[in-house]
Amino acid sequence: MDKKANILIIEDDPVITEFLRTGLSYEGYQVSVTNTGKEGQEMIRQDIFDLMILDIMLPDLDGFDICRRVRSFGSDIPILMLTVKKDVSDRIKGLDSGADDYLTKPFSFDELLARIRALLRRSGHISESKILQSGDIKLNIETLEVHLAGKLIDLTHTEFSLLELFMRHPHRVFTRETLLNRVLGYDYDGGTNIIDVHISHLRKKIRDSKASLIRTVHSVGYSFYPVEI
Repeated sequence: MDKKANILIIEDDPVITEFLRTGLSYEGYQVSVTNTGKEGQEMIRQDIFDLMILDIMLPDLDGFDICRRVRSFGSDIPILMLTVKKDVSDRIKGLDSGADDYLTKPFSFDELLARIRALLRRSGHISESKILQSGDIKLNIETLEVHLAGKLIDLTHTEFSLLELFMRHPHRVFTRETLLNRVLGYDYDGGTNIIDVHISHLRKKIRDSKASLIRTVHSVGYSFYPVEI
């Protein structure tokens, strides 16, 4: 993948802001954050960003106004709008205001990443391989399929998300809390032991009975050690 993009987040909810900042930083993106529309506008004027994530409901200006103003001074930055509003009319209003895509809350981090990658591809910023491979395991990001020794294996959405995250970031240690937020979302209020259950199922499906691929880091979380091809 090419150099990671510089992303501006304009969001006033501290929980969502931290969720986005942590997750995108893990992915290697450069992340800047503000919780007001006016400051966000000034940051767009002064700095070069590759993408903007914009909340509609802000304490000073709403996202629609910010979109129109950013477009009025000639910026063609890709804009992904976030909102709790699910009405089609609001979505149309956002797109008509200059947004490139629209995501309703709550959302999964995987979907957010997919939207970001799509917007960056359209803007010509990145090109990326659609296949991740470790030994006999091949994961296709585009078709959402995983093959083991040439045979298709059946993974749940959560298992696929975990495996993709691990394969994208070999040797990185992920805490259970980080994995929980990444694959189940910032609004999930269950216990972190659910991650252990999903990891156990994933290990069985990829024939990692000795935990040599997905390794447990005692009292912390998990890390992935790929097989060299």
